[in-house]
Amino acid sequence: MTSGNTGRKRPTISDVARRAGVSKGAVSRALNSGTGASSDTRERIRQAAVDLGWSPSYAARALNGKPLGTIGLVVRRSPEILDFDAFFPSVLSGIESVLSGEEHATVIRFVPDTRTETATYERLFNDRFVDGFLVTDLRVDDGRPELLRRVGAPAVVVGVPEGSTDLPSVTIDSEEAIRGLVRSFVEAGHRRIAHVQGAPDMLHAFQRRRHWEQAVREFGLEPGPVEEQGGYTIEGGARATQRLIDLHVDERPTAIFYGSDIMAVGGYSVLGKAGLVVPDDMAVAGFDDIPLASFVSPPLTTVRSRHRALGSAGARILLDMLKGQEPPLSTVLTGGLCLRESSGRPGPLG
Repeated sequence: MTSGNTGRKRPTISDVARRAGVSKGAVSRALNSGTGASSDTRERIRQAAVDLGWSPSYAARALNGKPLGTIGLVVRRSPEILDFDAFFPSVLSGIESVLSGEEHATVIRFVPDTRTETATYERLFNDRFVDGFLVTDLRVDDGRPELLRRVGAPAVVVGVPEGSTDLPSVTIDSEEAIRGLVRSFVEAGHRRIAHVQGAPDMLHAFQRRRHWEQAVREFGLEPGPVEEQGGYTIEGGARATQRLIDLHVDERPTAIFYGSDIMAVGGYSVLGKAGLVVPDDMAVAGFDDIPLASFVSPPLTTVRSRHRALGSAGARILLDMLKGQEPPLSTVLTGGLCLRESSGRPGPLG
């Protein structure tokens, strides 16, 4: 069941400014430092916030000298993902590195389905448990951006492909790193390069696949087989690998790019049991550069994705928004390629 406040737009800093007869800048300065405004103006702003029902949001608490509030992170995955997932622990570390210095906290809710997800966003915001949201795992035809605009919730999307939403976003550009990864396969003599995709409905998984396909074609090859149900898990990577090596010898790839390192680790176990040697019989590469990647045997070639930097950048942008600052629509960080033994020894192209 959704909150009874569904559809009610929460007051904004612009509403407070109009009510108090001042500029948004004056409201922002009053909220952040108390400077640049007379005591009468500050009191008028405080009263406007109260009259509009802005308490106990970030702004009203700041005006009253109370501790800052919270930001929300609603995750439609099982809590068990934290056991092995590369993304969330690192992103949370980045978020906390910013929030701890701002006396702000994170409220995390794990939800099982779309209906619960929608109700959780509405309840957390309309009932004033959080001041805004960091949004992750944006999906194809995702309804959350529209939902957050409808309820008036400040939000920043983290880890989404650039240009896929009109909400402020932070993303990592890994196109060049994936191109370099594919090049290493091609230089080592591989002509059938497969891909194990994390989840077909997640935009970042689709983006990695698209960059892989573009790079393969750029080197004059056709993309090899794709396994779409890797699920970003060890088990999913293992099952996908088994399906790939069960292909007829004329269709079986000689190199695999996994959409995450965890899936690649699952692939290692299947390849070993099948008597296939990495990289002599099957070259392998992953994505994320988790600490384990450099310790498996042979060490795993991977794309370094700066998850901690994503979290800290997203948190900083959201806090600035809550303080009345206009956010950049898109913030792009750059990924990198870590070439290790698993992708094979490059030779001359030609």
